[in-house]
Amino acid sequence: MIHWSYAFIDRPCERFGAACDFWSRATASRLSELRGERGQFTTLLPYEGEADACVKVQGVADGPGGAHIDLAVDDVPGETERALALGARPVFREDGLSVLRSPAGHLFCLVAWDGEHAVPPPADPPSRVDQVCLDIAPGAYSAEVDFWAALTDWPEVPCESPEFRLLSASPVQVLLQRLESDGPPSAHLDVACGDRAAVRAWHESLGAVHVRDGRSWSVMTDPAGGLYCLTDRSP
Repeated sequence: MIHWSYAFIDRPCERFGAACDFWSRATASRLSELRGERGQFTTLLPYEGEADACVKVQGVADGPGGAHIDLAVDDVPGETERALALGARPVFREDGLSVLRSPAGHLFCLVAWDGEHAVPPPADPPSRVDQVCLDIAPGAYSAEVDFWAALTDWPEVPCESPEFRLLSASPVQVLLQRLESDGPPSAHLDVACGDRAAVRAWHESLGAVHVRDGRSWSVMTDPAGGLYCLTDRSP
């Protein structure tokens, strides 16, 4: 059973510090002590004393980075075997952690649940990192949707646009987006905004750059060069 979910912000190691600085300020959080052999992991800790973290930052040695989701479960070995039976591919395993790829190639992790349950409050202006969007090639889309629906057992929320499928959860949910053409899998964060224009202005003051606007979202890049979206969903 999945009890909690984390959004992981993956950025190149040389831009890790810029990502940590921006996202800690954008989410009104403080950085935990660095973890990992190279100090490449940190957790964004809410200032609210009773709230639990749900966003982390990771420096990656290869590639441009992106985002992935961590799922906190009771039984990591058992859930790992279930994910493999559903079509996931193994990447790395150690006690309390399994790193896997979905059938379409999206990285995700199964981690041991540590009792997390209290969702942190929104930042000010009201906003919250609450979604990981998986970008999927058309030919892999149907099977990928089936995989994530079976893996998470989260309810699907109807979307207005046929290229989107939303699996709802708290604190971090999954949006599956069908691309217009084939390409490698990618993923990015979505930030729910009470006032998208106000959050955009705040993020730009912290060093983010506006790229373009969609129907109900704004595409941005953070100071580490990573794409993310501001959305009109309630935080």
